[in-house]
Amino acid sequence: MSTLSPNPPVLRLLAVGNAGLALLDALADALPGVEAIAVNTEDAALTAARAAGKISLENHALAGLGTGGDPDVGRALATEHAARIQAACAGADAVLLLTGLGRGTGSGAAPVAAEAARAAGALVIAVAVLPFAFEGARRERQAQRALERLAEFAHGVIAWPNESVFQFVSETRPVAEVLREVNDRIAAGVAGLGRLLTRPGLLAVNLPEVVSVLRDAPARAVLASVTTAGPQRAAVGVEQLLAHPLLREGAALTDCGAVLVGLAAGRELTLAEVNTVMAVINGLCGAARVFVGATEDPALGEALQLTLVVAQPVAATEPPASPARSARPASRAGAAPELGGDFLDPQAAPTARGTSPFRGAAPELSPERVQQLASRRGRPRKGLPRMRQEQLPLQLVPKGRFDAVEPTVLDGQDLDVPTFVRRNMALN
Repeated sequence: MSTLSPNPPVLRLLAVGNAGLALLDALADALPGVEAIAVNTEDAALTAARAAGKISLENHALAGLGTGGDPDVGRALATEHAARIQAACAGADAVLLLTGLGRGTGSGAAPVAAEAARAAGALVIAVAVLPFAFEGARRERQAQRALERLAEFAHGVIAWPNESVFQFVSETRPVAEVLREVNDRIAAGVAGLGRLLTRPGLLAVNLPEVVSVLRDAPARAVLASVTTAGPQRAAVGVEQLLAHPLLREGAALTDCGAVLVGLAAGRELTLAEVNTVMAVINGLCGAARVFVGATEDPALGEALQLTLVVAQPVAATEPPASPARSARPASRAGAAPELGGDFLDPQAAPTARGTSPFRGAAPELSPERVQQLASRRGRPRKGLPRMRQEQLPLQLVPKGRFDAVEPTVLDGQDLDVPTFVRRNMALN
């Protein structure tokens, strides 16, 4: 890692793949003076990227059309151009790597790019967007494998599951609007983190502190940011922040290991506003390590931006399911009930009648009724005629090859005669 000077660290943005380039575009001019580098396999997207430096992972076989969703292709191409990526990151104290995982370029090239940036001497913080559930199990598996590899080379990884978007937007909105909403929210968090690192701080946060928070949640830190204005901007802002879907209405703070709080204001930030925000955060965090940074940015005008980076357990980072999406569809009339694994398991213990999916619970009986039914057990029902077994007038047929065989007689009974006939048993 490079030696940090008393001056603000040199920050560089490194966007990998189409999703990374989309985040770079959403950032627009939020971080003036920060150099951006775009890395992609698709020439058309790379040409339109808003970046000072552009690295095409070119290959004659691909003809500039991309990886076809294959991470192995993306990894191989990035490895060929790793030296160029490392050279582009040279001189940076920190690199914010922006990417989307699940497809070919992001999943394959992003870990290689993180390794190259780290080799250049920079602290690498990756922001990775995870795919929607409807994109399929294969893409989800590719994203998870890439996330693990990314965590091997980056100093910290912030994961944003796209599935969380259903907590704050309607499913009836156009896809293009939803994707812009996702990119804008992620970009706001990245901008808030970038401001803390690059602008002179009223309350300074240094790179080792940021990395310390991220190391508490390898590959699973959460980034959330809100911007508010008005006389009660601090109180309103912290309320909106806790309502963020990734923070699970503040529950993410109660079980976190560490949290970084960033405040950025366009006009004078008061001590009362800092106290208002931190009183709520500290009250929820308990014994967690809390780092706070504050800075001023004239570009925010009258607004106050609050940014949180939260390190929490892996199991707690899954986005809460939307009630509309998690509810099962209504059962069709007459449809068979859903079978559990125990029903198909021959070793499973017998299921009680009351819990069977095919019949209801047995009716409640009083002790008197139970005794009455028990006393009648085995007695014929009143009013019903007794059944008698009649002998059918069947014609006897010869026994074929056994016609001359002596019958098997035991205790005076012919065992060749069926038992129910010999014993005059009635068949119901």
